Amino acid sequence: MGCWFSKKSKRKSPEKEPTPTTVEEKRNSSSNANNISLSSKATEDPPKQYSWDKREKDATVGRLPGKLNGQQFVIQDCENCNIFVFDHSATITIDDCTNCCIVMGPVKGSVFFRDCKDIRCVVACQQFRTRDCKKMEVFLCCATQPIIEASTGMKFGCFQYYYPELAFHFKDAGLSIFNNNWSNVHDFTPVSGETNWSLLAEDTVVLDHVPAPDPESEFKSVRVSAEASRSIVPMTKGGRRKDSDES
Repeated sequence: MGCWFSKKSKRKSPEKEPTPTTVEEKRNSSSNANNISLSSKATEDPPKQYSWDKREKDATVGRLPGKLNGQQFVIQDCENCNIFVFDHSATITIDDCTNCCIVMGPVKGSVFFRDCKDIRCVVACQQFRTRDCKKMEVFLCCATQPIIEASTGMKFGCFQYYYPELAFHFKDAGLSIFNNNWSNVHDFTPVSGETNWSLLAEDTVVLDHVPAPDPESEFKSVRVSAEASRSIVPMTKGGRRKDSDES
């Protein structure tokens, strides 16, 4: 199925989520295949959300620094994709994705995963939430308590990541690198005798789970590092009472 946004989705957006700025992306056979037009006049035309028209599997897609600039972003119906959002944004919603690696620059508001499975991601946000998700590994910086609902096999680690613009993006998103509640997870739907979430081992290497951009991709110019010494978010141990048995 590849990586694409379904305009016919019946899912309703949360009532409190902001209306996204009009965005239109067209692909053609010319050298301007990825031409994107942005408009702040959302009242003139029906609002459209960011989308990818890439229907092959194993795709590497996303946004380079300066291409998103604080707008709302939607990722939907992606399979076997590496997704890099190297910019700050207002909110990000991820729906119905399978077996994807996702890197998100700082998000001023919420990051909401719904109906996703086999996801590995690096996320910095004000609020993190999942619903109806399975088997996720999340390297997280979150200003508030992360929330999972009807989700199983969830594993969390401390955000450890770097790219040159990241510090500026944290500032633009209004996030503090010192306010990180990544391990203070609240489970809305606990099951007696079962554990829906755990913490990744302290020595887990981020790039072993969420690889850097392919050298042949359009993101090759972004100098990425997941070394603790370079991450602008300090490494914290969190509540190791629930260490994962797997690294």
